[in-house]
Amino acid sequence: MRHLQNRFRLPALLALLATLQVFPAFAADHYNIDPTHTWPLFEVNHLGYSTQRGRFNHTRGNITLDSAAQRGTIDITIDTDSIDMGFEKWNEHMKSPDFFNAKLHPTIRFTSEQLQFEGERLVGANGYLTLLGTRRPLSLTVSNFRCAPHPLTRRRHCGADATATLSRTQFGMAKYVPLVGDEIKLLIAVEADID
Repeated sequence: MRHLQNRFRLPALLALLATLQVFPAFAADHYNIDPTHTWPLFEVNHLGYSTQRGRFNHTRGNITLDSAAQRGTIDITIDTDSIDMGFEKWNEHMKSPDFFNAKLHPTIRFTSEQLQFEGERLVGANGYLTLLGTRRPLSLTVSNFRCAPHPLTRRRHCGADATATLSRTQFGMAKYVPLVGDEIKLLIAVEADID
């Protein structure tokens, strides 16, 4: 009798193992960055007179989210050459070795595997920023997080605003400090479509 029970248990055990191999460690939704609605913007103090702003026009990457399990990842790449300060002469100066050195360092990258949630709402991300070839920790604060079917495409779409502060000299960008501020504030509008 015990022999028959073992014979019946074996197929069930094999079926269970096959099921475990099919499903990933967590059932995350995969999103691709919407480059037409994702704008990394930065602010810096200029000679003590004003706050100057610039942005990057080309961003790509992906995000995974498992809100129920409070897990996910972020991998965002910014094209340094897409910097936009408002007029070409200033753009070229910011692309030069004085600042972003776009020829030598064509991308800026942020990655995170430590997302922070309040319930199912994303509120932050601890990760790493790579700028000018230097990789350092960076924490983002996330607000206005929302995922819902897009009113035009009807596909699931997520968006948020993210902010952070960094010291540019820690990445080797020291030109004109302290006349031009060391502290940089990041303000990032991001949207993404489900894969």
